[in-house]
Amino acid sequence: MGELTFITGPVRSGKSQRAVEHAKRWGSNTVFVATYRSDGSDEEMMARVRRHRAERPSWRTLEAPLDIAANLATLSPPPSGVILDCLTLWASARFSASDDAILSDWSAQLAAFKKAPWPIIIVSNELGWSLVPPDRETRRFRDLAGTLAQFTAAAADEAWLMVAGCPLRLK
Repeated sequence: MGELTFITGPVRSGKSQRAVEHAKRWGSNTVFVATYRSDGSDEEMMARVRRHRAERPSWRTLEAPLDIAANLATLSPPPSGVILDCLTLWASARFSASDDAILSDWSAQLAAFKKAPWPIIIVSNELGWSLVPPDRETRRFRDLAGTLAQFTAAAADEAWLMVAGCPLRLK
């Protein structure tokens, strides 16, 4: 059964770096799952992608913005461990669906991750520590991200909060 670790925190808090450092023990057959798929039009986001790539070893990268578990199951050789970065981008790719559909799909992903023969680290952003957004869609996304984080933390064997580069173990 797969060991599931959840790492959450605000933007630029060291979440991805912590995940990479933890996953280095899995060796060169680690797979990095990128949930963001670019069309190349957002140069600032592409700069973020390039920075993240430069900060991690030359592991296989799987672009899987939707059915991550099914894509992982097709890999040969299978991974020795997986980093999924990040849950909030996965949710944004599905945002046109209903909240119930997104939560159901994520629950199915979590169930598959727990059955996988490799460990997985899921990285996510904390979005609800600021002002209440003025528009309905942004509030909906913030609330959805919080609910997805709760589902993930409940399923995880370990949960960590990163703040200013410092890890705080939640469970």
